[in-house]
Amino acid sequence: MEKRESARDRVTRQSYNPGMALNDVLSLLDAEIARFKAARALLAAGSTVIVTPKKAGRPPKVQPDPPKVSKRKMKRNLTPEGRARIAAAVRRRWVNQKKAAK
Repeated sequence: MEKRESARDRVTRQSYNPGMALNDVLSLLDAEIARFKAARALLAAGSTVIVTPKKAGRPPKVQPDPPKVSKRKMKRNLTPEGRARIAAAVRRRWVNQKKAAK
């Protein structure tokens, strides 16, 4: 890819000095005008993308997705038989702990 020269390079290379002839100044201006016209033609021909300038300041927060509404879980009730089984298991555990303690 061809390296583009910056405006600073052009000014230092071809800058106006008081000893320049008027024709030299005019040729420098004509060269600059030609560069500007070429740049404008390139931009006008291929500019299908619109570039918006960045706004100053903090960017807006990204809105999170709304929470999904889930079905309410049913309360789990313990049946009397289930309570009896748990109570029997706890009693057996207590008996085993008392035997182990002796």
